[in-house]
Amino acid sequence: MAGGWSRDGAVNEQIEASISDELARMKARRGPAGESLTHCAECEEPIPEPRRVAIPGVKLCIDCQQERDGIRQARGGINRRGSKDSQLK
Repeated sequence: MAGGWSRDGAVNEQIEASISDELARMKARRGPAGESLTHCAECEEPIPEPRRVAIPGVKLCIDCQQERDGIRQARGGINRRGSKDSQLK
């Protein structure tokens, strides 16, 4: 059932696209993978052995990771519905 100017199934496509975007964003934040580095990829300081064991695939030292975690990454707030309210903002 379509409402207004949308074609049949358009709402479901929007929902699926939103879910796919969010899943891709979550996978990107999943964390380190692979083999741990012995030295930080950013500052070249040694990464302590207990950190490498606790977090397999770690690439950053604690200081660099804390600095990176403090930076908020913007999410793509796309309003796929194109409502009149979103166009006025």
